[in-house]
Amino acid sequence: MFLVRRVLAVLIVGYFALMFSQAPEFAQQYRERLAGAVDELTTAIQIFDEQANHAGLDRQTALNIYASSNESSLHQQVDAMRRSVARYQLLSDQLEDLAAASSVLRPLVIARQPDDRIFSDAWRGFMPSFPVSLAGVIWCGAGLLIGIFGAASVSALFGAVARLRREALSRASPHIKGRALQ
Repeated sequence: MFLVRRVLAVLIVGYFALMFSQAPEFAQQYRERLAGAVDELTTAIQIFDEQANHAGLDRQTALNIYASSNESSLHQQVDAMRRSVARYQLLSDQLEDLAAASSVLRPLVIARQPDDRIFSDAWRGFMPSFPVSLAGVIWCGAGLLIGIFGAASVSALFGAVARLRREALSRASPHIKGRALQ
């Protein structure tokens, strides 16, 4: 049982160290996708603004005119543009927060309020890397500590189960003891 606990402990510690060491790389890949989404939204908003300016309007005035139109397609464009502007602002703010954060803290910035679409796309396309940066080493260390705690917890649980089993056997009748030992 001791060998099983030791092997399990090593596997748990290794797993957490490996998983946590990938956090900075995932943050980098998320950041790249985030920047791409901000660029695309910027282009769409700039095109709308240019069209409004060509008509002598600013964005808000053009949106108000479209919204008051009887054309349902213009209402849909207004809704889509307002969602795009709101999403642009949210993603731009997060991109600024990521740029301002150290590479060690970027995974925490993302964890605070990830964009579901970008997060799932980054996760689907995630390519692990060998952590050679300071941030990767720090996150690997954090994973080691969490893994050690997890392994100690599992080991304590196995120890408690084994101790309870031994106590139950010692309280059992001699007839059961003899059969259990066979």
